[in-house]
Amino acid sequence: MFIEIKNLSKVYNDYLAVNKISFQIEKNKTIGLLGPNGCGKTTTIGMLLGLVSPTKGEIIIENKNINIFKRDEILKRFNFASPYVELPKKLTVRQNLEIYGRLYGISNLDERINEISEDLDIKNFFGRKTGELSSGQKNRVSLAKSLINKPEILLLDEPTASLDPDIGDFIRSYIQEYKIKNKVTILLASHNMSEVERLCDSVIMMRKGKIIDKGTCEELIKKHGRDNLEETFLKLARSKDEF
Repeated sequence: MFIEIKNLSKVYNDYLAVNKISFQIEKNKTIGLLGPNGCGKTTTIGMLLGLVSPTKGEIIIENKNINIFKRDEILKRFNFASPYVELPKKLTVRQNLEIYGRLYGISNLDERINEISEDLDIKNFFGRKTGELSSGQKNRVSLAKSLINKPEILLLDEPTASLDPDIGDFIRSYIQEYKIKNKVTILLASHNMSEVERLCDSVIMMRKGKIIDKGTCEELIKKHGRDNLEETFLKLARSKDEF
């Protein structure tokens, strides 16, 4: 197994944000992490990135516990994109990509910046400050940053939030093609159920810090007697049952 999460928990003061979750991610698969706001998705991603220290539990990547093994050696194989995490606003697009590329120690950095910028069509605003960009432009720059080091593991937190249908479709298509071409393992947190059905090999449903169900989209839709993933999500999110 490529990534294994064992009994992972996070407590902030007296608030239990993530409650003993366990799951596995196979190499080159895309897993959807779903649930209502406040269910623990972003905290889980933060722990995987090493930005949040788990209260309990283990994160194991290729049989190496990232809290014990040389964390930097493992985490340089990761990257992350979210519209809710701003890149430095006063730097230009190119300056941002150069800085993050250097932080990852990218060789042939100019070549890599040109390559990813051509793919995501961001060259025409290279010289503009990131804080001056539209939502769609910022999302493409954030995605470019997340791919600058050619990560093996990509964590995406609502990558198409607030985008118009055309740009949203462009981003989803690009993620699909990039994953196939580069054999990337992806954990995707999203509230867009059609996006999840399109991109994900399987999904994990969370509520109140716990995993309440998991499986392929088709399996969960059938199991809960609904017509699509959105209806399934609403049933689980609104259920008063304890899991």
